[in-house]
Amino acid sequence: MAKEFSTTYLADIVHLSMKTATVHEIKKELATLVPEQVQELCLRLAKFKKDNKELLTYLLFEAHDEQAYILDAKRETEEQFSALSNLNVYYIKKSIRRIGRLVSKQIKYSGQPATELALRIHFCQQMKVNAIPMDKSAVLANMYQQQINKIDKALSKLEEDLQYDYQAEIENLKHD
Repeated sequence: MAKEFSTTYLADIVHLSMKTATVHEIKKELATLVPEQVQELCLRLAKFKKDNKELLTYLLFEAHDEQAYILDAKRETEEQFSALSNLNVYYIKKSIRRIGRLVSKQIKYSGQPATELALRIHFCQQMKVNAIPMDKSAVLANMYQQQINKIDKALSKLEEDLQYDYQAEIENLKHD
């Protein structure tokens, strides 16, 4: 009897969970809505989660000028790194992780390989300029190497002429 109850209970829980629609289904449904309804849905999404609001901000106000977005993201990264002075290695690791998550979020919003490359290169340059003690911490050295690996991966997504433009900067990061 207990076995039967638990199976029924689990079936009810699974049945109650909401099935998430595919992107294709959502796109089809959005096409049937009037602009006011789409606007209402977007505003509701923005209120629901901070990431949604940040993505909408990027799409509405910053996507039209990618270079200005990159410059702003670089400036923000520099400000975060400048706050790292006088910290011990433990807090530097935590702060570098936080800055890395911020950079990854900015890259995700843009979705462009050139932006990803520019921001990751800048992140690594800031680690070097701010004398992050990678020699004192294997974790910091690994974080730096992970960024270099992501840079190489992003570089492969670009056209050859654009790859050449970034090659010197990347070589400097690998050999310094």
